[in-house]
Amino acid sequence: MKKIVFGSDHAGFPLKKELIPYVKSLEYQVTDLGTFSTESTDYPIYGKKVGEAVVKEKSNLGIAICGTGIGISIAANKVPGVRAACVTNLYGAEYSRKHNNANVLALGARILNIDQAKEIVKKWLTTEFEGGRHQRRIDEISALDERNEERFDQIANLN
Repeated sequence: MKKIVFGSDHAGFPLKKELIPYVKSLEYQVTDLGTFSTESTDYPIYGKKVGEAVVKEKSNLGIAICGTGIGISIAANKVPGVRAACVTNLYGAEYSRKHNNANVLALGARILNIDQAKEIVKKWLTTEFEGGRHQRRIDEISALDERNEERFDQIANLN
């Protein structure tokens, strides 16, 4: 069974509560990393938790939710190895996986209703990475994660 982790701040908590049973129905094993209420908390905490769980292979993928999806995606992307995409529509969901091999989906609970969020999640989970020419770009991102400018220049053919 595929594994997925969820994390949210207080603004994302109600949407997360709705999405977890839906994702379980798609045959995913879900781990909820918090928060567990609408009491005010900081989204970087949960972006980091989701990112670390994905990178440490405790999970295949992650979903991070805050008010807009922006802050939590920025926080998650600070974890080397994370490719978090803040997605607000089906096209973004599809291409964040197809071309960018995003391993964390960031959603905005104040931007999306539950039906929109479910459609985006389903599209994101059912879209596969195309590889090919896109793999080089993922390798470039990995070199940036490693702070390896020389490797980046080689992959990007800048030498």
